Amino acid sequence: MPKQGTKLLSDTTIKAAKPKEKTYMLRDGGGLWLVVEPSGRRWWKLRVVFNKKENSFSIGDYLATSLARAREEQETIKRQIAAGIDPGLSRKLRNQDQSDNTFKAIAMEWLAKQKTAWEERHAQTIEGRLQNHIFPHIGAASMQEINAPSLLSMLRQIEARGNFETVRRVNQICGQVFRYAIATGRADRNPAADLRGALTPPKSRHMASLTNPNDIAGLLRAIDTYRGSFVTLCALKLAPLLFVRPGELRHAEWSEIDLDRAEWRIPAEKMKMKNPHIVPLSSQAVDLFLELKPITGQDRYIFPSERSKARPMSNNTVNAALRRMGFTKDEMTGHGFRSIASTLLNEQGWNRDAIERQLAHAERNKVRAAYNFAEFLPERRKMMQGWADYLGTLKAGHMML
Repeated sequence: MPKQGTKLLSDTTIKAAKPKEKTYMLRDGGGLWLVVEPSGRRWWKLRVVFNKKENSFSIGDYLATSLARAREEQETIKRQIAAGIDPGLSRKLRNQDQSDNTFKAIAMEWLAKQKTAWEERHAQTIEGRLQNHIFPHIGAASMQEINAPSLLSMLRQIEARGNFETVRRVNQICGQVFRYAIATGRADRNPAADLRGALTPPKSRHMASLTNPNDIAGLLRAIDTYRGSFVTLCALKLAPLLFVRPGELRHAEWSEIDLDRAEWRIPAEKMKMKNPHIVPLSSQAVDLFLELKPITGQDRYIFPSERSKARPMSNNTVNAALRRMGFTKDEMTGHGFRSIASTLLNEQGWNRDAIERQLAHAERNKVRAAYNFAEFLPERRKMMQGWADYLGTLKAGHMML
């Protein structure tokens, strides 16, 4: 413990310590210091002398190692020195024993298993959140050391920057890692679940889309006058007819399209919910594919990148085309075609279950989901043709709701 008369740190003092342009330290006494970095990270540093040589140790991040716990570690190291034990060697041996039980080790193990079922871009996003938001704070802590207050303190730092959606997703990742640790016998509880109600909820975001039939008719007519690449034009024309997710559309391959049967079968690995999906093709959609086939039919992707036919078009291509046509990001996005279809098909009285199945929304029962990709298919075929006919009549100005 610090010598009598030394002004000790308190949790209040530590929490009030604001980051500065340069790293600085707050003294607790007896060689124990709190290091405050410009990023806002706070961690414990202990300076001791063993065999007439000064040694410095990091003894944990403040989020995972409380002031009381840091002082306990300080006393343990001082007792080792008094007994002639090299604290550096002792810590190295202990860390080797505990290295596979740190949050980072278990998170990376969990990530490696999950990656096999995820799209590469999604896996990169999750790993980025781990590396940027989580590991710097609690990565080196053991699963037993991390509790709800330490998680909350980490998340509050993200909240302070106004990134409320990031907070929600980071906490969700932590919860998934803890559930994996519990399942593999390396944690007893999931502290992320205890934060319900303690975090500022993100504002609900709706994908921008047009809702008035007159505006939708104007959008369809604007697409017809698009003067960019013919491949992009076809993607723009097919987007409202098929209303799949933008990533599913741009990754479409000719091998998945059966024009004789008028259907597009998207394999499970390309779908957000990892279940195969059938998209019935209206006669209008078939005609568009037939127009496009002489141009990209020899390629793997129906909508290849302009730079390399080995890759699909950029995820920004459709949105960029909409901007060129004068639609702002608050008015219309590539994802907005799904919102348009969902809203109007429901208003027109089509079977809600058929609409949800065509939108490939989540199925709560995973076993059922694996077998229901063809559910309501006859009705969905009829609906998709009816929808294409409606859009055509709407564009021509002969029908308004």
